[in-house]
Amino acid sequence: MYTKITQSGGRRYLQVVEGYRDDAGKVRHRVVANFGRIEDLTPAKLDPLINGLNRVLGRAENTASEVTHDPAQSFGDVFALHELWKDLGFDRALGRALRSGKRKLDVEALVRAMVFNRLCDPTSKLGCLRWLETVAMPAMPEAVTHQHLLRAMDALMDHAERVEMELAKQIRPLVDRDLAVVFYDLTTVRIHGEGEVGEDIRAFGMNKETGGIARQFVLGVVQTAEGLPLLHTVHPGNVAETKTLQSMLQTVLQRFRIQRVVLVADRGLLSLDNIGELTALAEQGARKLEFILAVPARRYSELVGTFQGLAFFDGGLAETTFAGHRLIVAHDPERAALQSAHRRERITELETMAEKMVGKLDAQDEGTTAKGRRASDRGAFSRFTRAVAEAELTRFLKADFTADRFSWSVDEEALAEAELFDGKLALITNAADLTPAETLARYKALADIERGFRVLKSDIEIAPVHHRLPDRIRAHALICFLALVLYRVMRMRLKAKGNAASPRTALDLLARIQKHTAHIGNRTFNGTSNTTQEQLDLFDALNLPKPA
Repeated sequence: MYTKITQSGGRRYLQVVEGYRDDAGKVRHRVVANFGRIEDLTPAKLDPLINGLNRVLGRAENTASEVTHDPAQSFGDVFALHELWKDLGFDRALGRALRSGKRKLDVEALVRAMVFNRLCDPTSKLGCLRWLETVAMPAMPEAVTHQHLLRAMDALMDHAERVEMELAKQIRPLVDRDLAVVFYDLTTVRIHGEGEVGEDIRAFGMNKETGGIARQFVLGVVQTAEGLPLLHTVHPGNVAETKTLQSMLQTVLQRFRIQRVVLVADRGLLSLDNIGELTALAEQGARKLEFILAVPARRYSELVGTFQGLAFFDGGLAETTFAGHRLIVAHDPERAALQSAHRRERITELETMAEKMVGKLDAQDEGTTAKGRRASDRGAFSRFTRAVAEAELTRFLKADFTADRFSWSVDEEALAEAELFDGKLALITNAADLTPAETLARYKALADIERGFRVLKSDIEIAPVHHRLPDRIRAHALICFLALVLYRVMRMRLKAKGNAASPRTALDLLARIQKHTAHIGNRTFNGTSNTTQEQLDLFDALNLPKPA
C-alpha cells in the first residue's frame, strides 16, 4: 500500500491505494481509504493515525514533526586534553591531594576546566564561564559559577604542597633517575591593582616584557633537557634572582630522587658565593650537583687577563679555570666583528655630533654665525653627555668637565677591553666529564625555556593577572603551569611521531570536531561531526583515543 494524491475538479485528495493483480494477472489499483481534501488535513487529524500505526509497528509515537537544534559545541580539543589529562594521571593526583569528605565541590573538574581554558581560549575566570557554555567539556558539573572557580583555587592553595607533591609523582617516571639535566630561569609577570594586602607578593621591579618598572611577581620554571616542565616557583616582584636558586634546587632534590643533577642557568643567576652552598646541599643526600652557569658581564672585568691569553681551537672553543672551576669560552668571529663595528660606528656618530657643536662654538666666538640663540660650552657638555648616556657608551666617551672649553676623549683602553669580549660566551662549570662542545650545547638548550615563557605569555596568556590575594596569584600561576605541562607533552608527542603541527595548531584543528544535539518532538539525538583524516592523524600522533 502507498499514499496517492489525486485531483478532481481543481481539488486535491489524499488516498491510501493498494495494488493487486486480477485473475488475468494484470496489475490493478483500488482505494483502501480516502482522507479527503489535502487542504483540510491538519496534524491534529493525521497524528493519531500516524501514532496508531507506529504502535502497531512497535515504534515511538511521533508527537511533532518540527526539528530543533541546540547551538553546536566544540568537542575535539577538550576531549583530547581530557584524555591527555587522564593519561598523565593528573585526575588521580588532584583527587588524592584534594580528597575531603566535607567538600561538595568537584575541585578536580573545576581546576581542569580552568587549565583547559588557558590552552583553548585564555580568558578571565568570568570569561571561563562563558567559554564553558561553548564547549562539550567531559565530566563537568551541571552548574558552574564564578564563586565555584574561586573556591577551587582556594582549595588548591589550602593543599598546595600536597598537590604539587602528587603532581610530581606523576611526572617523576618521565625523568631519568641517573642523570637529570635541569634548566632553570625566571621571568616577570605583570599584575594589575594598586592596593596592598598582607604578605603581598606584588612588588615593583624591572619588567622583562615591557623593559620598564611595573608591578609584578617573579615566576621561576624548572624543566628537563627534553622540554618537560618539572616545577615552578613564585616570588615577590622585586626579588634578587640569585636568592631563588637555593630554594629551587632544594625543591628539585626533594621531589625528584635523581642521583645526579646538572643545573643549567643564565647569567643573572650566577653567584660564586652560593655555589659552595648549592653543592653542599646536594651532597647532604649523597647526591651530586653539577652546574653550567653563564658568567655575567659585570664579572668580565675580572677575566681580562684570562681572555688575553686564550687560544681557541677548532669550533671556536677554549678552556681554562676561573674561581676554582672550569671556564669554557666560545668565540664567534663574525659576531665579534659585527659587535665591534657597530660600537665604533656609534662612537663615530657621537664624535661627529660633538665636532659640529665645537664648530658652532668656534664660529660664534669669531662672530660669523647668524643671529639667534647663543650656544654655550656648558650646554654642549650637557647635550653630549646625555647623548652618550642614551647610547650606553659612557665607558668609552668622556667629556672633560674641568676644561674651560667643551672637549671630549675616547678611552681606547676601555674600547680595546670591550672588543676583547665581543662575540664571546663564558660558561663556568664543575661537570668534569662534559667536553667544551657538550657544555656549550647544554647551555644553548636553555633557550627552550625562554620559548616556554613565550608560550606562557602568548598562548596561555598568564599576564596581566587581575588577582590581588597572594594565594589566588599562586593558584593562577599553578593553573598556568599545568597548562604549560600539557602543552609541552603535546609538543613532545607530536615531534616524536614526526607531526609538524604545533600544539596550538593541533588544538585549533581538533576544535572543529563539534558535538550536536537535535530535538524531534520529545526525542533528543546527540552526535559529533565527522572527523577528517588530518584530525585522526593528530589523535594517533598524540597517542590518544579517538572520540566515538
